[in-house]
Formats: sequence, C-alpha cells, structure tokens
Amino acid sequence: MTVGRILLVGGVLVLLFIPYLLWGTGLQTAHSQSLLRAQFKSEQHQAGVTTSSTIPPTKSAAAPQVAPTEPQPAIGSAVGTIDIPEIGLQMVVVQGTDVVRLQQGPGHYPTTPLPGEAGNSAIAGHRTTYLHPFYNLNELNNGNPIYITTTQGVFQYDVISSQSVSPSDVSVVDTTTSPEITLTTCTPRYSAAQRLVVHAVLVASILAHAHTGPATPTTTVPAPVVSTDRAAVASGPARSWPTAIAWGVAVAAIITAVWIAARRIRRGRGITAVVVTGGLVVWLVVVFAFFQALAPLLPASY
Repeated sequence: MTVGRILLVGGVLVLLFIPYLLWGTGLQTAHSQSLLRAQFKSEQHQAGVTTSSTIPPTKSAAAPQVAPTEPQPAIGSAVGTIDIPEIGLQMVVVQGTDVVRLQQGPGHYPTTPLPGEAGNSAIAGHRTTYLHPFYNLNELNNGNPIYITTTQGVFQYDVISSQSVSPSDVSVVDTTTSPEITLTTCTPRYSAAQRLVVHAVLVASILAHAHTGPATPTTTVPAPVVSTDRAAVASGPARSWPTAIAWGVAVAAIITAVWIAARRIRRGRGITAVVVTGGLVVWLVVVFAFFQALAPLLPASY
C-alpha cells in the first residue's frame, strides 16, 4: 500500500514537472526580463541615448557604420534588446550563456564582440523553455531583419543563412572580419541533439554617438575584453543538489501530513476538508520551489 502511494505521488510530480518546464519556467524568465529591461533603460539614460528600436535604421549604398569596441559588461548584465518582427520576438539580451543566464533570456557569448561592433557577435537562446525566445527561429528566411539596440545605437542585420550543426561545432561563432550576428538554439524542438544556427549580416545602423572610425573592419577583430564594472542583475536559482534535496524532503513531508489529515477526516477526528485543501495549496507552492531547484540540474537544456 505504501509503495503504491509513493508511486502515485511520484507520477503526479512527473506530470506536474512537464508543464512547469514548458510554461512555469516562463514566470522566472519574465521577472528577470523586467529587471533587465529596467537596467537597460537606465543605462541608455546615463549614456544619453535617445534612439529607439522602434525606429529602424535606413539602408543606404554606403557600408553601415559599426560601433567602436567597448569593454564587455559584467556577466548577468543587460546587453541590449533583440527584435525579430518575423517571429514576434522582443526581449532583452543578457551577458553570458551559462545555465542561469539563459534562464533570464537570450544570452550573449562573452567571447564574441558586442552586437553592433566589428566581427561575429553570437547570441544563444532556449527553444522550448524559459519563455522559449527562439521557438520559431526555424521560420526565419534570407532577408528577414533582426534589430539589435544597445547603448551604442540601433543595428539592423539581415538573415543570410540557416543551418543545423552538431552541438560540438563551435566554428559557427568564429571571429569574422565583417560585422555579423549569429543566433543559436537547440533543434529539433524538445531535443538538444543538434544546434540550429542563423547567420545575419549588418546592413544598416544608427549610432547613438558620432564615430569617425572606418565603416567596416579591415583587420582581424581582437578578443573582447571582459569588464566587471557594471552591476549585474540578480541571478536565478543556483545549481545545488543539497537545495533540491531539501525541497524534495519538504515536498514529501507536506504530502505525508496531508495524507494523515485526510485519514483523520474519514475517521471523524475533527480535521476539516478546509485544512486538507490548505495543505495541498502549500504543497503545490513547495513543489514549485522544488522544481525551480531541480530544473537547473538537468543535463539537457532546451
């Protein structure tokens, strides 16, 4: 009997964990996005930037200007916004591509130039979880625009190719001599078997401040310099087995207490159904916290 109850509770947890991964994780990302957007707007104000991503740059016959190379922001800080009208994407890009950062939104590879600068700037994003920013990335076609707004200006990239590669193929983010951007995500959906890679080239720009340097780079782009002088947005849940185990024990303890209370109701010992219902609500809250601690420990990231 006891084994059957344990299996039943375990089955319920598995069934709840699936919708949590697909939709519940979005609550965490939405909160992080709100903080990142506020931080980015503050940085724009401090930099005296008045350009807006809603006003796209105009293409011209001349080569688009690139932004001067700047020290990179601290891991966890806002890099800028990414807008892809074709797939309805409007999110803030965070600095970093580790597990925690990709839970906050699309993440910029710190080893690549910042968007708008010379070279190949790369951004990764989830496909099916954490607000799934790159869910429809496969729908982009050649010529579709990608708008990136940073404190240095607004930059329009047009898609030139899309391909699937092995997760171990890091050549897709190699340095280039032309200003480009590379977007990466898992493919197919709900799997991390391969990586979907979209390449786009800079076709137009509006610099926030006058820049008298060359319109396009003519030499190899140096490796970015990482700076930690900007305050980072608070990180999400850390990868911690003890924390996950502790929440798991709490889940088991509460469901055991609710089970005992339910048995007392059936025996007429004075405990009301309201108490049991309240206990189940508390259990669901603890289950949510347990899932938050458990999700970062999963080996696959979709």
